[in-house]
Formats: sequence, C-alpha cells, structure tokens
Amino acid sequence: MAFSDPQSVTIATVATSLPRVGQGVSSGSFSTPDGSVKLTVSHVSGKRNRSTLRLDFAKVAPDPLISANNIRYSMSAYVVIDTPITGYSIADQVSNAKALVDYLSASSNARITQLQGGEN
Repeated sequence: MAFSDPQSVTIATVATSLPRVGQGVSSGSFSTPDGSVKLTVSHVSGKRNRSTLRLDFAKVAPDPLISANNIRYSMSAYVVIDTPITGYSIADQVSNAKALVDYLSASSNARITQLQGGEN
C-alpha cells in the first residue's frame, strides 16, 4: 500500500502540494516541481523494522559573506520509528510515535525551539 498522490504539507500556514516523483519496493518520494520541498517515505526490514518519514527543504538566500551573491541552502527534518520484529503492535507503535510528535509540538512548538536553540 502506498501513500496517496499528491501529499500535502503545511509550511508556515501555507499548504504545499507534493506530487509523487518516485516509488520503489519499500519507498516513495514526493516533491514540488522546483524541488524546494521533498517528502520521502522509506522502510527497511531486518532484525528490526525501521520506517522513516523525511522532509527536505531548499531555498536560495544571500551569501552572508558576499550579499550580492545568492546560495542554495538546504535542511531536513525527519522521524525514524525503529521497532523490533515482534513485541509492539501497530497501535503501540502509533501511540509511542504520536507521544514524540505531541511532545515536540506542545506549547506552540516550544520543544522544537529549545532543541534548535541548543538546549539539552
């Protein structure tokens, strides 16, 4: 089963449509036409199962050393859910992953702000 096409991601209150641009046996990718936002879904199975959902972002901004020049910058944010083959039901996996997402987004994303601010 595959994620539907297209996917939509809201960035700074703006919904961004990501049409499917690739698909493999255990992966799929979605991207804006200009490649500025890309969503990748992948799964690896072995002694443990690992599912990854990754967003990659790219933008062009002034070079801090030579402001007349523009440079392409990139960043990514992703979630990895790593589980043993047995012992955790899908419901367990969902509630545990949701706990992390809820923790990060609580209080107007305060934990993400703290994390990116270098707090520990």
